[in-house]
Amino acid sequence: MVRFALFLTASLLTGISCLADPLYQIEHTTATQGFDKKMCWVHARAGAMPGKDGPTVVMTTQKLQLSGSDIFYAIHSLHSKDLGATWTTPAEQSTFARVPFSFREKKDLEMTVCDFWPKWHKASGKLLGTGHTVVYENNRVMHVRPRATPYAVYDPDNNTWSEWKTIKLPDEPKFENAGAGCVQRTDLANGEILLPIYFKALEAPHYTVTVLRCRFDGEEMTYLKHGSELSIPIKRGLYEPSVTQFSDRFFLTMRNDDHGYVSVSDDGLNYSEPKRWTFDDGSNLGNYNTQQHWVSHSDALFLVYTRRGASNDHVFRHRAPLFIARVDPDKLTIIRDSEQVLVPEKGARLGNFGVTEVSPNETWVTVTEWMQAPGPNYHDPTPLIERGADNRIWVAKLKWQKPNKNFSN
Repeated sequence: MVRFALFLTASLLTGISCLADPLYQIEHTTATQGFDKKMCWVHARAGAMPGKDGPTVVMTTQKLQLSGSDIFYAIHSLHSKDLGATWTTPAEQSTFARVPFSFREKKDLEMTVCDFWPKWHKASGKLLGTGHTVVYENNRVMHVRPRATPYAVYDPDNNTWSEWKTIKLPDEPKFENAGAGCVQRTDLANGEILLPIYFKALEAPHYTVTVLRCRFDGEEMTYLKHGSELSIPIKRGLYEPSVTQFSDRFFLTMRNDDHGYVSVSDDGLNYSEPKRWTFDDGSNLGNYNTQQHWVSHSDALFLVYTRRGASNDHVFRHRAPLFIARVDPDKLTIIRDSEQVLVPEKGARLGNFGVTEVSPNETWVTVTEWMQAPGPNYHDPTPLIERGADNRIWVAKLKWQKPNKNFSN
């Protein structure tokens, strides 16, 4: 009853239909809650490791300093062995601590890994996480900087992450700033990996998206080839891509400063021209300058996203609530009547999130309440707290009414 009341209230506030989707039910839980008003958890994403007594779900998250822009510290890790009923305390991973870095004769820089996403790699039997690097100068993100695609492997015996390595890309200027931050990957039946990235030459104005085909042997991740190079000449171009497979095709969703975009492929590498996300009635989806990710079930394809027009003008970039809706895979549109609130809005942004396939019966969306307020006093979380935000790490469980036949862990 509490879950239904929460959903009904969110539906009334946002003006959307509260009709339930017949394929799933939503259950809300939290992995942790509360913060010190100086730092907050962000980028909570998880991967599920299969086991004879059920899956172990491992979540990564990291601390953000409220008084600056994207000032991240070492990734922490926590896990649950009881389908999210209880979680361990987030433990700092020393392998992700900031390290000294030099660039263009500047030697007083620091580098770390952020925007990380763990996912089970069945062929190697490893939990493999990917992300991108970020460089700080005087504890601020360096404007012109290199970027790489790091990866690391989880050790379940010690509940720790390995030292991170980076994927070696072709030695070309366009790949000097190339990373897989916040991206959702797809693993193929033969064990090869489709990993979307975004890249640009250091001084270039626009990002370009492509999908890498990689091999992972349990220790080393190796670039094999990459596919179409997709961009648009609008502000920062296309970035933060995510890929999924549904039926016999591959679907790519991408962030742009003004609109979300979608593309489709028959082989996972070569994609159609990017198309703006719209509802099936032709109206603009309203997503902008924020990532979107996929939920794929054998019977339907869904998109999770944020948008304007949901009584949410007080939220930074309208990044809450989180919505979920069915995708028309032929028309590449969002079916408006299927839209539901997946995670409710309590003043804090929810735009940086992850999707985890836990079992044939459950898919989870994990997201933190990002406790920076809209400007100019973004370091003061008081307006968010007054609306009910408390740096929760939400775990929104999609409980399937029909098992997902594509689940392959």
